Amino acid sequence: MFRFARELGTEFVASETGTYNLESDWVWHDDNGSDQVYQETCEVIRDLTNFAADWGSTFIVENYVNNVIGSVDQVKRLFNDVKAKNMGLICDPSNYFNDSNIEQVDMQLNLIFDELSPVMKIAHAKDCKRAVSTEEKHADIDAKEDKTFRGSGAVELPAAGLGVLNYDLFLQRLAKDHSNMPLIIEHLDAGDIASAKKFVDDALVKGGY
Repeated sequence: MFRFARELGTEFVASETGTYNLESDWVWHDDNGSDQVYQETCEVIRDLTNFAADWGSTFIVENYVNNVIGSVDQVKRLFNDVKAKNMGLICDPSNYFNDSNIEQVDMQLNLIFDELSPVMKIAHAKDCKRAVSTEEKHADIDAKEDKTFRGSGAVELPAAGLGVLNYDLFLQRLAKDHSNMPLIIEHLDAGDIASAKKFVDDALVKGGY
């Protein structure tokens, strides 16, 4: 993918950092928090960025709260330790929320941009809200698991406009720091497409972006 990315019209190749949970790509495992696993992750990402550099490509990390790299502090540490010029971050605020911070959406949003804005390359538009159940959540659609995934644990990740993410603040901070950054709408069932696009479009118009 790094080798052929530019022929496909982009310099970016993205990946999450995974979990040691063998039953799910998105459920926490205690080994995720060990320094040994963190160092292993750094070495893998160094290999990826070194290879990507040979082809003029950029590796962008998508953090997720239940993966090895999930929190603001973990993202900061990763970028400080790897120090690759061709490495960036997907700006996806919904991926930082769990039971400990889902009630402090605005505070977390501002922290994300205050600490990580310089490394952001593209943005995702989805939502977050407290879940009814703590089990892994998937949309009832005919697709691979990475396309049906809608959250794990205390937080659900629905389409934009169906949760509690403060889009006025999100887009204000995004536009201030990255006025021309691609914003990709995701986590959509077929029935959500029109409403999610309208929600994001209306929020952009409302903010004057």
